Amino acid sequence: MKRRLMWAGIVTVGVLVAGVGAISMCATTGHPTVASALGTPSGSAAMLRELGPGPLEVETVVSAEWAVARSQIINLAHPKAKAAGLQDGDEPIQVYFHVVRHPTRGIFLIDTGAEKALENDREHAAFRGFIASFMHMEKMKFVHPLGDWLKEHGGKVDGVFLTHLHLDHVTGLPDVPMGTPLYAGPTEAHHRGFLNVFARSGLDRSFEGRPALNEWAFRADPEGRFDGVLDVFGDGSLFALYVPGHTSGSTAYLARTTKGPVLFTGDTASTVWGWDNQVEPGSFTADHPQDAEALAKLHRLVEEHPTIDVRLGHQALRR
Repeated sequence: MKRRLMWAGIVTVGVLVAGVGAISMCATTGHPTVASALGTPSGSAAMLRELGPGPLEVETVVSAEWAVARSQIINLAHPKAKAAGLQDGDEPIQVYFHVVRHPTRGIFLIDTGAEKALENDREHAAFRGFIASFMHMEKMKFVHPLGDWLKEHGGKVDGVFLTHLHLDHVTGLPDVPMGTPLYAGPTEAHHRGFLNVFARSGLDRSFEGRPALNEWAFRADPEGRFDGVLDVFGDGSLFALYVPGHTSGSTAYLARTTKGPVLFTGDTASTVWGWDNQVEPGSFTADHPQDAEALAKLHRLVEEHPTIDVRLGHQALRR
């Protein structure tokens, strides 16, 4: 009997270990991906030659006000955070989407803000149930859900450029018209990690019925300033910058607007304190050293070209 119980215990532990292993290898989403036909491989030197005013109009929309744990949004283990005495607690943030208007190509979004159903029909929102509780979405105060903005502006979008696939950047995806092309960085959709087990169901619901996700076809930056640079429209108006670290496919965007260049960092830099002190985000960052390196590269770009208007992942820089 003792031997039987011992073997039963071993089998149970083995099943649990296997289960945890399977969970830890969960992919971000099961949605299919294809290599993007949009975007011409470029380099940082070519981008910098174009730097200055351009043809685009951009608008940053606050979709929701929120508060999250500071340890999620700032790496509190960083020596600078420790020296500053930063403690965990609620950090006020915003959830954005950015509107990019091209004079001939149409209207595009960078990230997606908050889904309208999160405000008035949470039981049917893509991100609901446990993940909504885990992320304390009850703390969201809605300002301009994506569904409302689309209704006010004719409901047409020609494409969505995602900085990454964390839920606070894709929660508005269900409001995006079906059939709209979606773009994200390489490996972003199928990167495996433990946290994906919580968010994958909501992300899969958001992608359901949509065309394959277009992955940016980055090539190595000849100058080595970034991991890759793409000329999105082929006319030097918008560049995608490959900045892996926060996630494996994290992508920043540099837009040449009529008022000058605008940099959208995504969560390579989420907060004002993090940007000013060059400290990467916290617990949801996949690779802290890699993200810190990517943040340093973006910071250097802006230091060398101070006319760049920086739009962080979740807070507005004082200007």
